[in-house]
Amino acid sequence: MLSVIIPTEGVEQTAVATLAALVPGAAAGIVREVLLVDGTRNGVIERVADVAGCRFVGFEGSSQGAALAAGALQARSPWLMFLPAGAVLETGWIEETTQFIQAVATSGRDRAAVFRYARSPYADTGLRDILRAVARGLIGPLGDQGLLIARGHYDRVGGYPPQARRSEAQLLRRLGRSSRTMLRSRIVMVG
Repeated sequence: MLSVIIPTEGVEQTAVATLAALVPGAAAGIVREVLLVDGTRNGVIERVADVAGCRFVGFEGSSQGAALAAGALQARSPWLMFLPAGAVLETGWIEETTQFIQAVATSGRDRAAVFRYARSPYADTGLRDILRAVARGLIGPLGDQGLLIARGHYDRVGGYPPQARRSEAQLLRRLGRSSRTMLRSRIVMVG
């Protein structure tokens, strides 16, 4: 039902944290495949993918947009979930994601969803965190809130532009507020 795409930047710890949070979704049958996308060529993420039973996708380029676009190109499911490495979805995401997908399918309207952002209780709050919180309030969700979208809808809006700066923000802006839903489930960044 769902392909999860995780750009990793070659860091094992954050990739493993996100994979661990997805295990209940795989057991419930909602997660069909997980793609770990990495362009660092250091072999770390390739080994993690092998051990975890995920697909490894290497890509050319250094931008986040290139990683996301490469993962989407290789994904096989009708629904795509983009998560940053280090993202941990809180309990309840499986049921809510399933309900969202069913609601979109029955409505016939294109919709995408993002998760509610929650700062890790163990993270130090700095000026950057404060500025990002203000940005979320003013312009809407940011790329670290994940994205759940049907493949057809993703293709119709043009997907992630591989060479653009801030490609996540560009795609969220193209989706617009009217076709975007904020899920109740929270996403916590670790690492």
